[in-house]
Amino acid sequence: MNVKKISKLLPLVLSGVLMCGTASAPLTASAGEPYDVYNYDRWGEAIPSQAGYTAERSVSGIDLGIGHMKSPSDIFCDADHNFYITDSDNNRIIVVDSEFTRVIKTYYGFRMPNGTETKLSKPMGIYVSPVNGYMYVADNKNSRVLIADKDGNFVSEITKPDSEIYGSSRTFLPQRVLADKAGNVYVVLNNITTGAAMFSPEGEFTGFYGANRVEPTAEIVRNYIFNLFASEEKKAHKARNVPSGITSFDIDGDFIFTCSESGTQTTDTVKKLNAAGNNIFANLQLEFGDRVPMYDSAQNKLMRTAIVDIDIAEDGNINCLDYTTGRVFQYDEDCNLLFITGTKAKQLGGFEAATAVESCGDSLYVLDSSKNTVTIFKETSFGEIVHTANKLYNEGRYEEALEPWYEVLKRDGNYRRANKGVALALLRKGDYKGAMKYAKLAEAPNIYNKAFEGYRREFLKAHFSQIAAASAAVIALLLILSRKRNKKRASAAASAAKRLEEDDQELKKKEEG
Repeated sequence: MNVKKISKLLPLVLSGVLMCGTASAPLTASAGEPYDVYNYDRWGEAIPSQAGYTAERSVSGIDLGIGHMKSPSDIFCDADHNFYITDSDNNRIIVVDSEFTRVIKTYYGFRMPNGTETKLSKPMGIYVSPVNGYMYVADNKNSRVLIADKDGNFVSEITKPDSEIYGSSRTFLPQRVLADKAGNVYVVLNNITTGAAMFSPEGEFTGFYGANRVEPTAEIVRNYIFNLFASEEKKAHKARNVPSGITSFDIDGDFIFTCSESGTQTTDTVKKLNAAGNNIFANLQLEFGDRVPMYDSAQNKLMRTAIVDIDIAEDGNINCLDYTTGRVFQYDEDCNLLFITGTKAKQLGGFEAATAVESCGDSLYVLDSSKNTVTIFKETSFGEIVHTANKLYNEGRYEEALEPWYEVLKRDGNYRRANKGVALALLRKGDYKGAMKYAKLAEAPNIYNKAFEGYRREFLKAHFSQIAAASAAVIALLLILSRKRNKKRASAAASAAKRLEEDDQELKKKEEG
C-alpha cells in the first residue's frame, strides 16, 4: 500500500484507536503518552507529529489531603498563579498553590455583613478578577452569581433579573461566569440559547451578549420560505429553529471568546467577540476540533466535536477542550493549529469526562469530572521551540522567528505552521522564490501571491534591459512582417484589379464581335 493511501486511512485508524483508549501501533516519535500524537497537513489529513505537551502527573483530592473531589466542573488560575477549583458536588471551592502540591484555602460559604454565613450549593464556575481581586462564583443550585473577596467576605450577588427582556419563565442556573475590566459581569446559563446574560457593575441586567447564529441548513431554508407564505396560525404551530447555547467562555483584553458543545452545529463553535458582541471570526473559514468525526461502534453513530471549555493563554494561544475525544486542541491567535493533546483513556494523559481546561505558564491543566482529578501537562522541548517561534511571529519579528521555525521543520518536516512562518519570514527578507516554496507547502495562498508578485517584480527589474531589447526586437519584427503583409495584400489587390479590368475588356470585345 502506498503512502498516499495510508495517509487517507490515518483519520479512521486514529478514531478507532482513541475510542478504545489504548495505544496499539504508535504513529508518533514521541513516547510516554497513551495516545497517538498527530496534526493535520495541508490536505486536512491526519499525520504523525511531535508532542507539544506531555502528561506529567494527575492530582486528586486525596493527593491534596482534602478527600475525594466529586464532579468538579471548573478550574481557574488567578494573577498569583493560584488555582481555584469548583468541587461541585462537595459544595466547595478549593484553592491550590501554583505547584499543585497543597491546598491554600477551602470555601464552603462566605460571611455576610450581618455575621451569618451563606453556603455554596453546587458551584459550577469560578472567575477571579485581576482588577479587584474578587471571586465570581456561578452558584448553580442557589440560582445566583456570588461575588466575594478572598478573605471569605460576601460582597454582593446577582440573581434572576426582573425584566421583560429576560422573561419570567426562564430559570437562572449559572454555569460559567467572568467579569471584564470595567466590572461588567457575564453569565452562561443552563438552557439559555440567546447568549450570555450581561450585568452592569451594579448588578443590573443589561441584556444578552454574543448569541450564536442558527446554522443555515436545508431545513432552515425551507422553514424560511414556508414563513414567507404561511398564515400566522400555521407559523405558530411550526417548530422553531434555535441556535445552540454558549457552553463556556474566557476573556482576553477587550475580547471575550466563547465556545459551544453542540455536536450537530458547526456555526459559531468558537467565537471571538468584541465589546459590541460582534464575532471577529464570523467570516473566516475556520475549523475547530477533529476534522474527521469519531465513530462510536457502541452507539453506532459519529461522535462530533463538542467544545465544552475554552482558555486563552498568556501568549494569546487558544486552548479548546473537546469532551467527545478528551483532547485539547491548541491554536495560535490566528487560529493556526499548533498541538493536539489528550484522549479518552484511563491512563495518565487520558480522560473519561474532560470538563475544563486552564493554562498557566508553560503548562496545561485539565479537569476530569469523572476521575475527579486534575491532569498537569508540561510543555515539551518541541513545544517550547514552536511557542518561541510563534511568539516572535506574533510580535512581528518574522526574521528572528526564522531560525526557530527551521528547527521545528528539522524535527517535523510536515509541520504546517512552521512552513507558514518560514514563508512569511522569507517574504520579509525578500527571498521571494523561497517564500513561494514554503507558502505552497503551508497552503498559504495569500503569502504565495505576495511572494509571486515580488518575484515577478524582481525578475523584471533584474532583466529589464534584456526584456526591453527583446521587446523592441519583437516589435520591429512585427512591424516588418506587418509591412510585408500589407505590401503583399496591396500587390494581391492590384493583381486582382488588373485581372478584373482585363476580364472586362475581354467581355467588351466579345460583345462588339
